Amino acid sequence: MKKLISAALAGVLALSLAACGSTTPASEPASGSAAASGSSAASASNAASTEGKQYIFTKDDLNGKKIGVQLGTTGDTYAQEIPDATVEQYNKFNDAVLALKQGKVDAVIIDNEPGKVFDEQNDDIIMLDEDFVVEDYAIALNKGSEMTAKFNEAIAALKENGTVDAILDKYINGVEGAEGYVTPEGTEYPNGTLTMATNAYFPPYEYYEGDEIVGIDAEFAKAICDYLGYELKIEDMEFASIIPAINSGKADFGAAGMTVTEDRLLNVDFTDSYCTGIQSILVLK
Repeated sequence: MKKLISAALAGVLALSLAACGSTTPASEPASGSAAASGSSAASASNAASTEGKQYIFTKDDLNGKKIGVQLGTTGDTYAQEIPDATVEQYNKFNDAVLALKQGKVDAVIIDNEPGKVFDEQNDDIIMLDEDFVVEDYAIALNKGSEMTAKFNEAIAALKENGTVDAILDKYINGVEGAEGYVTPEGTEYPNGTLTMATNAYFPPYEYYEGDEIVGIDAEFAKAICDYLGYELKIEDMEFASIIPAINSGKADFGAAGMTVTEDRLLNVDFTDSYCTGIQSILVLK
């Protein structure tokens, strides 16, 4: 999963990052921006004082720094554990990266694949070679849902028949001509519709292509729903709203590059893993 993302994906993300080169004010952190225990005002000022000069080279260099994250992600959780760090939470990764470019944070903790896109599209940003943490992605469903077993059956079948590999070849592995998943002709949907909750600003897992949400999770969810005989509807929302949407019945499941954590397991069940993810670190050059 460390090969280059296709040029088409990079072009899509470039549209969402157009504001990075403009003079519009930076997006403010999400409400509830938190600091890890022991943080100090002095450490919070590091970003602006060394603008344009790389001073973070390993994850140990994050100690005492100001870290940008997307609210509610595992990167947010991990950042809270960095000694003496101040954590700034943003609703979208785009906003966290913009804050990095403007010297408002020292680093951004982000999933590896979208992080590579930001790295490729911004000459003043670099991703550290050292991984922050390796984790598995899974699909979230309501506690006790009978659909979890059905989803696991579908995931196993789609791994075995090569569908998962085909999707990864299209979005991550850079295989020329890879088509990913295409719904077979004659597919029927006798069981109704399932609604997927996601945050569509997380390429290559989910992002907008025109008015359509596409990406690894969107395509994989379509394959699962086709296998189970359901139509798929995708609802875009803030990442932190995905689990509440599942719990309230607004969505049947959530797929957004989600990692299984003990805290999340208090509120939802997860399927078997379908993809391995890496948390990486973006800094200014």
